[in-house]
Amino acid sequence: QVQLVESGGGLVQAGGSLSLSCAAPGRIFSSHAMEWFRQAPGKEREFVAGISWNSQNTYYHDSVKGRFTISRDNAKNTVYLQMNNLKPEDTAVYYCAADLLGPRWVPNVMAYWGKGTLVTVSS
Repeated sequence: QVQLVESGGGLVQAGGSLSLSCAAPGRIFSSHAMEWFRQAPGKEREFVAGISWNSQNTYYHDSVKGRFTISRDNAKNTVYLQMNNLKPEDTAVYYCAADLLGPRWVPNVMAYWGKGTLVTVSS
């Protein structure tokens, strides 16, 4: 069973920064777009950012543009999400996902998921 593993979540004050990482098996990582989603309590899972398999294309939800940066290191089979100027509304469980045909920013077409990492932003 393919498993993606996120790390880097935690508690931060508003205005602060966090960096998330997600490691994937090499045979999956090199051929898939990688995306980050988040889910806040009582809300649906939403797209945050995505990056094509070759890093040529990146996409962001409007709410995080200019604050978050997605990147990937294909040699390390790892995708990153640098989050700056965090706001309380960014509080959520963050999930990484692998998308064979993406980025397509729709949760139900993702091929693989991680278990998530919690990000809490205090005001």
